[in-house]
Amino acid sequence: MSAQNDLFKIESYTWNQLVAFVNELITQDFNQLVLLLYRLDINEKKLKQTLADHPDQNAGELIAQLIVDRQEEKKRSREAFKQKDWESSEEEKW
Repeated sequence: MSAQNDLFKIESYTWNQLVAFVNELITQDFNQLVLLLYRLDINEKKLKQTLADHPDQNAGELIAQLIVDRQEEKKRSREAFKQKDWESSEEEKW
């Protein structure tokens, strides 16, 4: 599966499917996982710190939670951007 397809599919995954998918990438195709996390714009420092802070917890669950959090953050950002009234300011017009 390509990274582009992974991006589209993960949004439709249930929590358990996402965790299983991440765990599969960890064990079967780590390079694909790294590429996916890069494309999702997961903060590398935050990822490393999360894994270091919870060494006994399932890495797939930790990474899946970071993915969900990032996707929600992007959604909030898009909604906030849409709500901004660009028409009200002459300076903001192109």
